[in-house]
Amino acid sequence: MFAKVSSLGLFGLNAFPVDVEINLSKGLPRFEIVGLADAAVQESRERIKAALYTCGIVFPSSNCIVNLAPADKRKNGSMHDLAIFMAILAALGRVQVPEDAAIIGEVSLNGDVRPVNGVLPMTLTAKKRGIRTMYVPMDNAKEAAVVDGMTVYGVPDAKALLSHLEGDTPLQPMQHIGLEQVAAPQIPDFSDVHGQNAAKHALEIAAAGGHNALLIGPPGSGKSMLAKRMPGILPPLTFEESIETTMIHSVAGLLDAAHPLVTVRPFRSPHHTISTAGLAGGGTVPHPGEISLAHNGLLFLDELAEFDRRTLEILRQPLEDREVTISRAAGTIRYPCSIMLIAAMNPCPCGYLGHPTRPCTCGQRAAAQYLNRISGPLLDRFDLHIEAAPVTFDDLSSQKPEESSAEIRKRVIAAREIQNQRFKDTKITCNARITPDKLAKFCPLTDQAKARLKAVFEKMGLSARAYDRLLKVARTVADMQQSEVIEAQHIAEAVQYRTLDRKYWQVGSADSR
Repeated sequence: MFAKVSSLGLFGLNAFPVDVEINLSKGLPRFEIVGLADAAVQESRERIKAALYTCGIVFPSSNCIVNLAPADKRKNGSMHDLAIFMAILAALGRVQVPEDAAIIGEVSLNGDVRPVNGVLPMTLTAKKRGIRTMYVPMDNAKEAAVVDGMTVYGVPDAKALLSHLEGDTPLQPMQHIGLEQVAAPQIPDFSDVHGQNAAKHALEIAAAGGHNALLIGPPGSGKSMLAKRMPGILPPLTFEESIETTMIHSVAGLLDAAHPLVTVRPFRSPHHTISTAGLAGGGTVPHPGEISLAHNGLLFLDELAEFDRRTLEILRQPLEDREVTISRAAGTIRYPCSIMLIAAMNPCPCGYLGHPTRPCTCGQRAAAQYLNRISGPLLDRFDLHIEAAPVTFDDLSSQKPEESSAEIRKRVIAAREIQNQRFKDTKITCNARITPDKLAKFCPLTDQAKARLKAVFEKMGLSARAYDRLLKVARTVADMQQSEVIEAQHIAEAVQYRTLDRKYWQVGSADSR
């Protein structure tokens, strides 16, 4: 007796169809699973036998061979349990699984169906392959229902799916989940931060253009407070961006079963002890790291100089390519990582280098060594260098209300709308993503602006990358002032955010000599 049931496998973000083929024949009783299955798949034999017994079904006393096709692709995890379970029943003649249906889920010993990771990318692949019905664990049903045009059934246990396919007690399909149906979480507000008006304005520019920013200042100046309020002023996710982000969080197993669609730009803030694999991703079957989990959102690195230097250096290529490539013996995986990088650090170990009232106790050499933990190429990838000055008593004790995140966000969205119109026929999403071949087209300069930019370039000895990033920031400043052409004052403001490396790093280098 032969039967075939459709399922899906997953490698990174890449889902692929899997045909669960089963053959029951005469011979010594045995139960084998072939098709390049890993240990988790092989262990499903015992889970399925126990689940069949729980459902009152006697496991066939025959030669039972299960093949997971294609046989040359490695199958990982427990996502094929339910498909194998139903394939056995189909071979026994108990049920008939529709050809345009796919089954995903882990089966427990008592027949319950447990959730698995990566249901969203698998459902999207199933739709492209012509599958119209998905049977998934109940906890994954809302996640799969994000895909429009699919009939999704949440399966609480194997007995319920058996009853549904036999026509006794039909399952109810899950309603399609849209972007507007999920409530956004609470985000700290900029109105909580007193003072730091210059830093707030700089972060507003960063949000408006999608730029990377580095905050430098003494302890207690509000660097972390400012960074943690950034998600509240970022523009809303589009539905396409929401799907992209949700797919990554689905593979990582970070979705909320009740609210599976990621509707707010991610904010990831890993501790400085994070490993290289934790930041970039890794493992035998590579899982996404923090830079990918922050895709379409913000990655905040607090105490930047405390991170391991080798860990920080892996950021350089992903920040340019907007994706991270992880190669293992099993294959190569690419995870997207189009992020805003916001970092904060003290200027020295004690934190008071350059402080107006408190002296630095580190010594010149210690301060220089601390700053040199951040390499020049990495520093060059920050579009804005922002100084968080010490907050005064008058700022802290002031009863004057501060500007809210909602008010700042209106200006950010207005600037992004200008960019959306400018880039509507391209793949560019914001000013920070302008490719070098498009700079001349999208960043027109007045004669005065060109002269000022030339003077700055020659005086500061900027690299080609720093030149491009300065021009992109000036483009954002011009957009916020609703100017189609970049003028001299826009260049001047952008240059202000490229001077802190001269203030701290070059002085530190001179002192260390």
